[in-house]
Amino acid sequence: MGELKHIYSGKVREIFEVNNETYLMVASDRISAFDVILDRPIDNKGRVLNAMTCFWLDELSDLAPSHLISADPADFPEEYKEIGPDVAGRAVLVRKAQMLPIECIVRGYVSGSAWKEYSTKGTIHFMPIEPGLIESDRLPSPLFTPSTKATEGHDENISFDQARELIGNEMADKARELCLAAYERGVKRALEAGIIIADTKFELGIIDGELAICDEVLTPDSSRFWSLDAWKPGTSPPSFDKQPVRDWLESTGWNKLPPPPALPDHVVEETSQRYRSAYEAISGKSLDSWYR
Repeated sequence: MGELKHIYSGKVREIFEVNNETYLMVASDRISAFDVILDRPIDNKGRVLNAMTCFWLDELSDLAPSHLISADPADFPEEYKEIGPDVAGRAVLVRKAQMLPIECIVRGYVSGSAWKEYSTKGTIHFMPIEPGLIESDRLPSPLFTPSTKATEGHDENISFDQARELIGNEMADKARELCLAAYERGVKRALEAGIIIADTKFELGIIDGELAICDEVLTPDSSRFWSLDAWKPGTSPPSFDKQPVRDWLESTGWNKLPPPPALPDHVVEETSQRYRSAYEAISGKSLDSWYR
């Protein structure tokens, strides 16, 4: 038996090359906070990210193709078992893509860096926005707000004109149209489950000459999820996913530099349940029925 070639390790994902056309992408249970990977994983987090991404790719399939080939371990190369015992349910077989060199961010609410910019300059990603909005307000219409992909440090917000310079006018227009349509589709479905998707990040690439949706999609890791019941303009609603982790870390007085303190059991369990409940509420499916 051969070995799959490990080519990438991120905060959460590991990528293995299967052949010239495909990768095996594995979502781990690792969790990061304040840009530091914590020592203790969150049970089932990788399975949730995988299950939710596959759910959304199916929901959005009429808008664009995706890189997804299969999440069923029966379709994986036999060598995948050499990676580890917990790969099934956390892995997807995907087509290789020529990735766009920008982060495709869509914002529907004034929050995070968008609120910081708006509150001081009246703009969001250099675009003038109507006055009078307060933190966490819903925007009159969702905005496509791209950024660079930083190899080191943080991504840098760029204007749409700068995105056009990077990827061309036609491709930038297509990316904006696709991401806005996908976001609005996701927002509608999530709201039915009592969850607000305040903003999200899409990764797009070219496969067989077509613009395709890649990587993770509308998950609690790539998006800012709020409970509809907790949303109140003028406040910063707690995020749906890792808020228990952030709150506990803040309470310890940790200086946000490695090494981080070890998470206690109750924080791990509460966070795991939040990830699970987000998937189950939005998809209407039980995580127990997902591959393992």
